[in-house]
Amino acid sequence: MNPDEPALTEVPVTAVLFALSDPIRLQIVATLSGGHEYACGHLFPDMPKATRSHHLKVLREAGLTTTRREGTSKYVRLRAGEVAERFPGLLDAVLPATDQPSPATTPAATPAAAQPAR
Repeated sequence: MNPDEPALTEVPVTAVLFALSDPIRLQIVATLSGGHEYACGHLFPDMPKATRSHHLKVLREAGLTTTRREGTSKYVRLRAGEVAERFPGLLDAVLPATDQPSPATTPAATPAAAQPAR
């Protein structure tokens, strides 16, 4: 496990709620809730890189996401099963609040699994 990704047993619910309190982070979680892994650079491509990195860091440190590196790319996915086990019903309760269309649905934001290998 990445040292920046805490075990969910060590994460207080207040840290998770704080991470989910921002509309941008909530939209990122909603996008990731489809179960796909996304290349970090392709997730919300119109968002400034520093802003995207900050929000992904907050989500990772709250235990909501996991990030893996492959070469020079980073991939992020939601730890949905682990979150549901530690905080039952939490994601189901907050995800319906994201009723706006996601800017992550641009062609460049397709899940990593659907992107052609290079």
